[in-house]
Amino acid sequence: MAYVPGVALLAALVVGCSAGSDSNANGADSKAGGPTVTPAPPGKYETLPAPCRAVPRGMLKDLLPGAAQLPGDQQEKVFRGSASVTYDTDRKVGCSWKSDAPNATRSLSIDFERVVSYDPAVSDDDRADTVYAKKEKAAGLSSSATPGPDAEKNSGTPGEKGKDKGKGTDADKPEGAATDATASTDGSTDGSADPSSSSSPSGGDGGGDNGGTGPSTGTGTGTGTGTGTGTEDALPSRVLDNLGDAAFLHDLPTRAGSTAQHRTVSVVFRTSNVVVTVRYAEQPALVTQVSDSRELQEKAQALARKLAETLSE
Repeated sequence: MAYVPGVALLAALVVGCSAGSDSNANGADSKAGGPTVTPAPPGKYETLPAPCRAVPRGMLKDLLPGAAQLPGDQQEKVFRGSASVTYDTDRKVGCSWKSDAPNATRSLSIDFERVVSYDPAVSDDDRADTVYAKKEKAAGLSSSATPGPDAEKNSGTPGEKGKDKGKGTDADKPEGAATDATASTDGSTDGSADPSSSSSPSGGDGGGDNGGTGPSTGTGTGTGTGTGTGTEDALPSRVLDNLGDAAFLHDLPTRAGSTAQHRTVSVVFRTSNVVVTVRYAEQPALVTQVSDSRELQEKAQALARKLAETLSE
């Protein structure tokens, strides 16, 4: 009986330690209930279409009229296209086509870029909007769309529209939109553009308003190549409506020495977290021939709208 107090003391110590452990565990649980950051929603698109099969055969025949004059096996080779070399087909793919005709050479290329944000506070769509905005700015254009979070973060003015759209961060740095105005599919990423070679966004020699509805005085030759002679009245580069979430058209005529004028029309649009670029170019065979700007622009826009429909299916 002399040992009973010792046993009672030992039992009391054990109960005390157990109570202390429970209180510590409860304290840890209460501290873990701090504020949490909700990740931004992912983009709509997780994959990209096969680019060389994205353009219907009927449209290719219309866009590349010179191919109709080729033998069957050569036609098939032209319409098959050439896939762009990329190292991650889940993020970027492209395809190009080219056909020669007696009056002119036509070339076409399309690029799909799926943008992924690695910042949990910035959605894929917002990062794609920043990528698109850089291209639009490099083309000398600007839209009234509200800047994404990246641009707002840099500008320090969340509600300001247009001015700082496209600054973003170095992550997911896109091709410069100056590249979008040429036939190259692997341009630089600095977003620079040569002011002397780009057309004026205010209309240049187009004489029309920003909607691009001014009349064209170019006269076609009726050969199906779209080239003409006489004074050209080019439609201006401009922001486009009703194409994806945002879109613009860049019309870039260039002349090298005594060669005929080479004209490249680029249509760039964003839908969710994918940025699509369509480049459609013509090189007339003769110096006296001038590409029909209106025809090139209309066909490039028609293809861009078809690609937008394909993505939304």
